Amino acid sequence: MKILKLLNKTYLPILIIFFFLMVNSFSENEPVDIWNIDKNQIQENSKNNELISINESDLETEKIDVFNMQIKDSQDTIKVDKTLNSKEIKIIGLYDPEDFGLKINMWSNSNGDQLKYLFSNLAKINLSQDASELMNIVLLTNAYYPNKNISEKDFLKIKSDWLIKHNNLDLIEEYLVKNDVLNLHPKLSKYLVDKYLSESELDKACRVFLNNSEPIENNYLSKFNIYCLINNGKKDEAQLIFELKKELGFNEKYFENKINYLFGYTNEINTTISEKNILEFHLAHKTNPEFSFEPKETTNPLIWKYLAASNLLYQTDEINLNELEKIELVEYATHNKNYLEEDLFQIYKRFQFNIDQLLNAKTVFNSLTSLESRALLYQTVLIESDVNKKIELMKLLKEAFIKDKIGNAFEERLKDLLKEIELDQISSEHTSFYLENINTNEKKQTKIKYNDDFLHQSKLIRYFNGDYNQTKIEKDLNNFLKKIKKNKKYSLSKKDIILIESLKSDGIKVDKKYENLYKILDSEMPTDIQVMINNNESASVILRIIEVIGQDELNALDEDTLFFIINALNQLNIDSIRNKILLEVLPLKV
Repeated sequence: MKILKLLNKTYLPILIIFFFLMVNSFSENEPVDIWNIDKNQIQENSKNNELISINESDLETEKIDVFNMQIKDSQDTIKVDKTLNSKEIKIIGLYDPEDFGLKINMWSNSNGDQLKYLFSNLAKINLSQDASELMNIVLLTNAYYPNKNISEKDFLKIKSDWLIKHNNLDLIEEYLVKNDVLNLHPKLSKYLVDKYLSESELDKACRVFLNNSEPIENNYLSKFNIYCLINNGKKDEAQLIFELKKELGFNEKYFENKINYLFGYTNEINTTISEKNILEFHLAHKTNPEFSFEPKETTNPLIWKYLAASNLLYQTDEINLNELEKIELVEYATHNKNYLEEDLFQIYKRFQFNIDQLLNAKTVFNSLTSLESRALLYQTVLIESDVNKKIELMKLLKEAFIKDKIGNAFEERLKDLLKEIELDQISSEHTSFYLENINTNEKKQTKIKYNDDFLHQSKLIRYFNGDYNQTKIEKDLNNFLKKIKKNKKYSLSKKDIILIESLKSDGIKVDKKYENLYKILDSEMPTDIQVMINNNESASVILRIIEVIGQDELNALDEDTLFFIINALNQLNIDSIRNKILLEVLPLKV
């Protein structure tokens, strides 16, 4: 019998009020966790009557799930004295400040207006891997919020927007679960569960809710949680939450219909398919054993991804060559990585062309449809033996894909074809195309090779990896400088100076007789960064460094840029990040 029958109109309000009283009692007895305190939670817990009296129009968009409460694991948290109970403290992150030589108040002196400007600029840049790693560090290190000219909501949105743009699902999940911040980050939480569900990873999507200790306020996430409870065999709990939501004004017939089927309250299959969101689409699939759906180009990309991951797309070997619209749809889906490129090019190989068309593809392909021209060019690429003619055909094929805005459909296959060709076989006119398209943008694993002919490539750099005693490094540095002073042909490079200045910053003493080996100009530090340093705005300085690095990897930066980056980190004593950069840019790598 449905639980709703037990929760009649007489007892339900009493149960709700009783539950809120229990929640209040629970919250009052819990120790304060400074990594996970929501100041709004304190306010809301003191205003339970307001929660009960929320009008139905407000509940249309955001419902409060009053029974999704679990005791949070207190492991790895920091407890504070009860005297802090009256203060509003919120620290959300993944890394301890000490891990990277940072401080818990790294944002405290930052101006919110300047931060918004910096983040706005950074959002426009496709950051390199090195710059992205720094961004993760500065945004996900546990620290107090900035509080000047910027709200907590705005700062959390900045974090959320970055994590979504960066699209590291494992990192997002770790951040949400560790900090228990579903309510603070509804957009980020929805992004994660939708991504996982689109990849047919329901268990991963539901994992986000397992350690949640607060009532889920967002309506969409609340519905997702109910479905996860059902999927995990917790139907009674799911039913109770669902019926309470209905009592509070929830009224979505599509969701209710699908959920009632999963509860087992009806055997009638409703074949209605909603494309409103990935959850509703998934429920349509889950509740219909005969589910079938043909996507269009306008279909939500998440649904496309779900169809591909769930093996619900039609098989390419079953498509007839006269079904041109279907093949074009496969091209579009391949561009969005929902079909394998191999599947598309197998279709291309099935097209029939005469000898004249194959021999004169460069002039003939323009007379064919876009789809047929791509098939012809691809077949010609396969049979052409002349390397440079082959590359010329690849260029034409790539341009044909780009022209129809499906350039990603010929990406991995192009790399594979180019890998069959050696660079020295290619004429100069095709070199740039070759290098541009064979590049994987992956960092190659390299090994440091020491070269004692140059200071910045010598074994002295081992100091920045923690492999050097301070007394010994001081002695060896001065001995090296002694050799340099005697060698009239040796001139200190900027990288040499970077090494010396970093060692001096750590307290390593250089003999006075070597101080005149180089000079440092004050103008070498950008004025705005120096102002931030003087004001101890360490987080803002790192953001500016990230902006300077931009799309480049660290080892591609010029020496002058590297100098002021390291100088800035030296002044702020951010040694961990500095050392990481130095070990990336100073040594000879093979």
